[in-house]
Parts: sequence; C-alpha cells; structure tokens
Amino acid sequence: MRHAILDRYLLGEWARVLLVTALGLPLLVIAFDLTDKLDMYLSRGIAPKAIALGYAYSLPDQIFQVLPAAVLFATVFSLGAMNRHSELTAARASGRSTRRTVTPVLGAAVLASVATLAVGEWAPVATTRQLELLGERELRTTPARYSFVYRADEGWAYAVRALDVRQNTLRDLVLEREGTGAAYPTLVVEAPSARFDDSTHRWVLARPEFRVVTGPDATETFAFDSLVQRSITQTPADLLVEPKLPKEMRYRELGRYIDDLERSGGDGRRLRVRQALKIAIPFTCIVIALFAAPLAVTAPKASGTVGIAISLLTTIMFLILIQLSEGIGRGGMLPPVLAAWVPNILFGIVGLVLLIRAPS
Repeated sequence: MRHAILDRYLLGEWARVLLVTALGLPLLVIAFDLTDKLDMYLSRGIAPKAIALGYAYSLPDQIFQVLPAAVLFATVFSLGAMNRHSELTAARASGRSTRRTVTPVLGAAVLASVATLAVGEWAPVATTRQLELLGERELRTTPARYSFVYRADEGWAYAVRALDVRQNTLRDLVLEREGTGAAYPTLVVEAPSARFDDSTHRWVLARPEFRVVTGPDATETFAFDSLVQRSITQTPADLLVEPKLPKEMRYRELGRYIDDLERSGGDGRRLRVRQALKIAIPFTCIVIALFAAPLAVTAPKASGTVGIAISLLTTIMFLILIQLSEGIGRGGMLPPVLAAWVPNILFGIVGLVLLIRAPS
C-alpha cells in the first residue's frame, strides 16, 4: 500500500510538469512566431479567425518536437523535488530501492513515447491544413491542373499537359519507367489523350505509342488504337492533389516518396534520416527518462535551479547530437537509419550506466 501511494504521488507530479511543459513551450513558440508574422498574414488578407486556426493546427507538430524535452523536465523536476525534500531517503529507509522508485516514471515514459508516435502521424495532416489557412499552400478551387509531373509507385513518372477532373480526362501525357538494361528495360508510353473509366477504375489511353528501350540503340515501338495502362492506379482526384512537402507526409508516405526520388536519380539520404527520426524521436522519451532519472536522484539537494540546469544542458546536448547525426547520415558516413538512432544509443548507454551506479 505504501508503495502504491508513493507511485501515485510521483506520477501525479510527473504528469503535471509534463502537461505544463508539453503545452507551455509550443504556446510560447507560437506567441513569438505570431508576433513576428502577424503583419504579413494581415497584409495577405487572411482573416484573424483563419490565422488563429492555422496556429492551432501547428500544435501537433510543435508537441511532437517538444514531448521528449517535456519528459526530461517532468522526470528531473518530479524526482528532483523528492530528492530535495528527503522523500527519496525516506523511501530507501522503508526498503524501497532507487530502481523501484523510478520504475513508474519509466513506465510513464513508455506511454509518452506511444503518444508521441501517434501525434507524429497526425501532425503532417494538421501541417497541411495549417499551410492552407496561412496562405503558404494555395487552396485548389478549380477542377483542373496543367503542365505537371506526377511521380508514382514502381518507378513510374507521368508528365501531363492538362487534367480535367470534371471530364475525367488527361491530355498530352507521357508515362515513363526508367530501366537498367535488357532484363529491366525502360518503358515509355505517349498518348494524346486518356479517359478514366468509372466502371473499371482504369485509365484508357487513346492512340498511344508504347516503346521498350533495352539499350542505347535498341528500341521497339508498338502503336495501339487504345490501351488500358494498368500501372496508372491513381484516380483523377489523386492526380489533382498538389505535391507535398516532406513535413506534410506520414511515415510510409515519406518512404514511398524517398523510393521514387532515389529511383529517379535523386539523393534521399537526408530524407531517410528524417523518416527514421519519426520513430527515433518518440523512442527518445524512454531514453531521456532513463538518462534523467538517476541524475535527478543523485543531484545535490539544492533549489530547483539544479533541475533547470540539468534539463537545459541535456536538451542542448541532445539537439546538438541530432544535428550531428543528420549531417553524418546525409554525408554517407553512417547508414541514415543508424545515424538517426545514434543520439538514443549514446544517451541510452549512459543512462543504463548511471542507473546501475545510482545508490540503492
């Protein structure tokens, strides 16, 4: 019973600091950003209500970025306060070890990690809406699109002169899948027009030419009256969607975008690191709690200034490591996924050592 009471007390303090930090820091960032950009938004003719909604939609991304730091502050301040008030000493005197004391905090950090992962998948959707409300992304009000390139799955790229969603038609389109040789040839399909068949959910190309390129001077061309191109799985509405920024994409969507980028000859290492960070950052909540808990219980019994110093110093060190790991992954010195996890690995090892060496 004594242990349960102490667990509830510790978790209550931990949750209180977590909520204040996870909401307070984003609101502070929003206040500074709004003060700096308010004149620009008003000059664009954006209504105050739209500005307020736009910043409200920015909260998920802000919270995703700040939750590991919020876990750090919550762990340091909740355990640090118990240390300053000799409550940890009393708990040890009653037979409760330091590791048993910090166990509820580590369990809460696991839940915070899951919550961060969920917020991270929701944040790209909210970011898109934020960009639309604040005029950073143009809202499409016409059912047409002109002179665009769409990079699809399986290495296909579409170049289209015009798309009309009302008529379900494409005009002057070129479809290309780049190959590597005779075993995997380059395929090119050109057609003056195409129509989407609602009954079969397929695009029917009119008078297309189909070319198979197996080498520099080896090309076979076939002409058809019509052709159902099964590689085009997108509907007219799908093709109408504007290209997204990487921060507007969820984990799997970003992965498909990187695959297409690399197939077209682009360098996807930087984005590979960013994609891996979508998992690594939520896991940071666990690692940072493991690192901060033994620091808090062994810190000098001074004022809360010590807790602030520990939290700020740890946050700065972790951010520096993330920036370094991004550079290492982008430069190819380490695989992108491993580079994204380097800060967690280093802090996790140090945290385990500190926890093992903490007084029992």
